[in-house]
Amino acid sequence: MINLIVDDNSQVDTRLDLFLVEHTDFTRSYLKTLNDEGRILVNDEKKKSGYKLKLGDRISIEEKPIEIINTEPENIPLNIIYEDDDLLVINKQAGLVVHPCATTKSHTLVNALMYHIKNLSTINGVLRPGIIHRLDKDTGGLMIVAKNDNAHKILSNQLKDKTLNREYKALIKGRIKQNFVIEGYLTRNTKNREQMILNQSKIGKYSKTEFSIDAVYDHYTLLNCKLYTGRTHQIRAHLKSINHPIVGDRLYGGEDKNINVLGQLLFAYKISFVHPTSKQIMQFQIDLPDYFKKVIEDISK
Repeated sequence: MINLIVDDNSQVDTRLDLFLVEHTDFTRSYLKTLNDEGRILVNDEKKKSGYKLKLGDRISIEEKPIEIINTEPENIPLNIIYEDDDLLVINKQAGLVVHPCATTKSHTLVNALMYHIKNLSTINGVLRPGIIHRLDKDTGGLMIVAKNDNAHKILSNQLKDKTLNREYKALIKGRIKQNFVIEGYLTRNTKNREQMILNQSKIGKYSKTEFSIDAVYDHYTLLNCKLYTGRTHQIRAHLKSINHPIVGDRLYGGEDKNINVLGQLLFAYKISFVHPTSKQIMQFQIDLPDYFKKVIEDISK
C-alpha cells in the first residue's frame, strides 16, 4: 500500500491522475487500471481520475498482486565479493537485469541468486528475494543482497536514513572543471515515459547527488558520483539536466560515435554500510571493469 497526502497549496486543484503520475513511478495506463478497479482511494472513497485535489486529501494506492513470471533458478555466473550468514555483496555485470519483469521474464540476477544461494530474504516477495536496492540493466557494480528478513529490514532502513552509502564512476560527454551538486525533484518525462526529468517545483521525488572530478580529457570528464538519495535513473537524469550525459547512455542522449560501448559508462565501485548483526562498518571498493578502463586508456592518448 502506498499512501500520499496533499500537503502543499501548489497541489490544490491538480487532477488526481496528473498528481499520481508525478508522485509515483507508475505509468498513466497502470494508474488508470488501478483506479478503474477501485484500488485508488481519496479519503477512503473512490474518485474519478479528473477529481480536483484539496489540501489535506489522503490518497491510498493498492498495487495489483505481482504476477509470478519466472523465478526458477538459473546457472548464471555470480561475482560474489563477500558473503556471510546475513548478506552478500556482489559485483553485478552490466547487461544483467536485476529482477524479472514484464519485458524480461528470466535470465536475471534474481534467477542467478536463487541458483547459487540457498536462503534469501522474503520481504520483497518472490520476484525480488533479497534485493535491497537495484542497479539499471546496463549499470554494473556493487550491490548488497539480504539472506534473511532481519538483515533486509536493517539494511533497508540504512538505505532510507542514508547510512548505506554508494559511490559511482561516470564518464560524461564534455569538460567540467569544478565539483558540483545537483538536487531537485525527479518525475517521469510525459513525452518519453522511460526517462526521468529534473524539476525544481517540488513535484516528484526529491533527489541529490554530489559530483567530484577525477580527470578531465579533451572531450570528456570522469566523475565520482556520491548518492544522497537513490531515485530511478538519478545520476543519469541529473547529468542529462546539465547537458553532460553519460557516455553510451542512449536513453539520455549519451551516444558517441567515437566510443563503442554497450550501455552507459556508469559503475557502482564503492559501497559502505553497518553490518546488521556485528554492527561493524563494512566498506567495499572494486576496480573499474576492463571495458571501462579501455575507454579511459583510449581517450587519454
